[in-house]
Amino acid sequence: MDLINEIGKKTSHVCYVTVDKTSKIAKEAKQKMKMAGYKSQIEDLYEEIGKKVYENHIREEKQNIYELTLEECIEIDKLASQIEEIRKKILALREKKQCPHCFLEIASSYRFCPNCGTLQQEETENNTPISIPQKEEQTNLEQE
Repeated sequence: MDLINEIGKKTSHVCYVTVDKTSKIAKEAKQKMKMAGYKSQIEDLYEEIGKKVYENHIREEKQNIYELTLEECIEIDKLASQIEEIRKKILALREKKQCPHCFLEIASSYRFCPNCGTLQQEETENNTPISIPQKEEQTNLEQE
């Protein structure tokens, strides 16, 4: 009877892990699709900017390129910001983070980057970085 209970517990655990991983994969795929859509929109905006620049080049009366393309540039900035947020969500789903110094993707549990050695910031539940308190070695030396 204990053997059957043990098999049941292990089966339940395997099912739970499988459902959890499948859910993460589905969420990541959804985020990647959204990101691809934003990247496509950026490509379209690049094309529109290029057209405006060339049209300005062939005109006799030149216009200010900055003013001519400002709307597209602002939209690209917005889309790039959304892509960055999606990238962070994907990293969180993978239980990873990016080193702010060398940009290597590392496990979210690492305190130091294995590539460059930079001390990592801990993140709260909403992925807001918090400072890690440093050891007070200098304070101890000053007291002596």
